[in-house]
Amino acid sequence: MSAALSLRGVAFSALFAALIVVFGYVSIPLGFTPVPITLQTLAVLLAGGLLGPRYGFFSIMIVVVLTAVGFPLLQGKGGFAVLLGPTGGYVVMWPFAALIIGLLVRKVKGNAWLQRLFIFLIMCLGSFLLYVTGVLWLGHVAGFTLSKAIVAGMYPYIPGDMIKAAAATVIILSLRQMFPPERLTGHGYEAVRRRTDSIGK
Repeated sequence: MSAALSLRGVAFSALFAALIVVFGYVSIPLGFTPVPITLQTLAVLLAGGLLGPRYGFFSIMIVVVLTAVGFPLLQGKGGFAVLLGPTGGYVVMWPFAALIIGLLVRKVKGNAWLQRLFIFLIMCLGSFLLYVTGVLWLGHVAGFTLSKAIVAGMYPYIPGDMIKAAAATVIILSLRQMFPPERLTGHGYEAVRRRTDSIGK
């Protein structure tokens, strides 16, 4: 099943999809903007960093598609109107951010400090990608100028996103030695294990 989705990969994708939904209920509304502070970005970062590009993308796309068809998965709301609302630009970019994070994280090598630095920078990049579409769509829906959209949809969230990037870095580095993407998804794990065993010998 190297080309197809594996059962293990689908199972872990569903787990991370559920994590997105649960993290959405940790929501802090801000009075001056329709975009709340949530933990969902952290789940996006973890999905890409731990599941890799294919399953990271798949896990988050599950939430986006099910939300679009009407399941109340985002703070208890569902339907295509949610994706067309002020936060839709962030949500639509979630799976693509996870994809890019997964592609970049698997290339990280070097000593422990370099790995921490590179993965943290990748997490920051993933968060920034959400702003690109999120801020532009917020401005379009709310009728904001670009500068006002940036103030309402980016600046207040940067400190929290830096904290989430740091937390994701710690979690990914702590787990990926024991649970690499190949083990979580079932793709190529036996080859990785044999290679690791041969190095140990």
